[in-house]
This record gives sequence, structure tokens and C-alpha cells, in this order.
Amino acid sequence: MPDDAHYPPGNGRSFWSGLRTMLLGEDSEATLRDEIEEAIESHEGETPRVGDLTPVERQMVRNLLHFGESTVSDIAVTRGDIIAVPSDIGFDALVAAFVEAEHSRLPVYKESLDSVIGMVHIKDVFRLRMMGTPPSDIAELIRAPLFVPESMGVLDLLARMRSERVHLAIVVDEFGGTEGLVTIEDVVEEIVGEIEDEHDEEAPGMLTLLDDGIWDADARAELVDVAVTVDARLADVEEDVDTLGGLVSVLAGHVPQPGEIVTHASGWRLEVTEGDTRRVERLRLHAPELGALVE
Repeated sequence: MPDDAHYPPGNGRSFWSGLRTMLLGEDSEATLRDEIEEAIESHEGETPRVGDLTPVERQMVRNLLHFGESTVSDIAVTRGDIIAVPSDIGFDALVAAFVEAEHSRLPVYKESLDSVIGMVHIKDVFRLRMMGTPPSDIAELIRAPLFVPESMGVLDLLARMRSERVHLAIVVDEFGGTEGLVTIEDVVEEIVGEIEDEHDEEAPGMLTLLDDGIWDADARAELVDVAVTVDARLADVEEDVDTLGGLVSVLAGHVPQPGEIVTHASGWRLEVTEGDTRRVERLRLHAPELGALVE
């Protein structure tokens, strides 16, 4: 196996070229993408010279190299996290929904989230609010979003958003059902990293140790991560669930509400601290009492 440590500095040999040689042979030709990635890696850890790429710029270039490989399903907000409003919502309730959601655009659905008929932009709501002429219904405020398949490339989506000047896309599955949502900010973040503004609050961590034996947890935390960080027994479940939210719902036999506590076979007590009738959002994990430990 090629070992990069055996090559003297400056000969252009890198982990990527060594790996390519191992897999494809000495005669394999590097793509331009490979060569750029190798060049960036060969300068990893070096202090940039004047005029050279900064570490931040290097990371952005790396992101760009793989930007075209991503699909819409890779970056979409999942269906369970979409905040939308019904088409028969009143204007005042719509204003309240924008205040609570803190988004600039909200999807509008008829009957269910699988029947998204458009979106409302906060600028239109603000304009009517300031004019003092609220509409009897929100039909005149509804704009057409993009509807895109899960398999669409992120680069293609960005091109459509630019050409059609629509910055929100509803991701649909093969049957036309709503799978997720993507904004142009989600797309741009694939290149430049997470974008936060002055209204964004620091999100609580997935798994945070609060006190001895007590953890604050996001319901989306993967059980494989919980097993490593908290206790491996919490990932020992027969049902096909992958997250803490799925685990606590399986144990309860329904979607537990804030304040509800369920007990795992290991003795861990899972307390729901945030959520609604559709999903659990955050939990408090209480370690088993010493006498209740299960081997």
C-alpha cells in the first residue's frame, strides 16, 4: 500500500493520489476535481502567504468541489420540521404564524401538507398590515413555489431558483406527496457554511450533560450517537427506530406530550420537555438510580 509518509515533501504526492494509485493503478489519470482537492490538502496546516487562499476560502472551495454531487434530498428540511399554514387561515392568524415561525416565507396547504398550493411572503403581509387593509382571505397573497423531485441536483435547483426568481421549493416524492422544503439559503449554506443572522439564537446541542446523570437531548439525536455518548443500552431496541424521539414514542405507545415520562428497560427515564401533538422535540434523560441498574 502506498504510504504518503515515504514521499519527500514537495513532490505532489498526497493521500488522494496514493489512494487513487492503490485502487486504480499507477496509470490512472486524476480529474481536475481530484487535482484541486489534492493541491488544497498538500497545503493543509500551512500559514497562508499573502494573496493565498485563507483556511475559510479553502473550505469553501472544497464545498464547491462536491456541490454538484448533492441532491435536493441531502439538504432539504424534513417534512416533520416544515412550518406551514392552512389556506383558510385568517389574516391576523397568519401574522401570528409569521411571528412565531420567524421565517420570511411560509408554505400554504389545503387539507394536508401533501396538498401545498403555494407560499406567502412576509413582505406582502407586512405591506397590507401597514396599509391597514387586511384581506378577507389570504388567496391574493399566495405565490407559486417551485415543486422539485428529491433526486434533483442542488446545482440544478440553484439554477432554477435564479432563473425563476423563486427562493422556496417544495420537495415531492414519486407520488406527489410532500417530503421536505428547501430555501435558497439552504443551497447557499452548502457552499459558505451555516448562515446565521441577528435573530438566530444558538441552537441547543443534540446531547448536553446538565448534571450528574441528567442529559438534555434533541429528539432528533441518533440512537447510535446516544449509545456512544450516554449509554449503549438506550440503543438496544427491537423496533425500527433511529432517534430518541422515535424511541420515546415507541416506549409510550403514542406521541408523548411535554411533562410525560417513560421508562426504558435499562432504568433510564425519558422526560419529554418540548413537543406538540405531532412530534417530540426535546427530552431530559434521567440516569437509572443506583439500585435500578440493569446489567
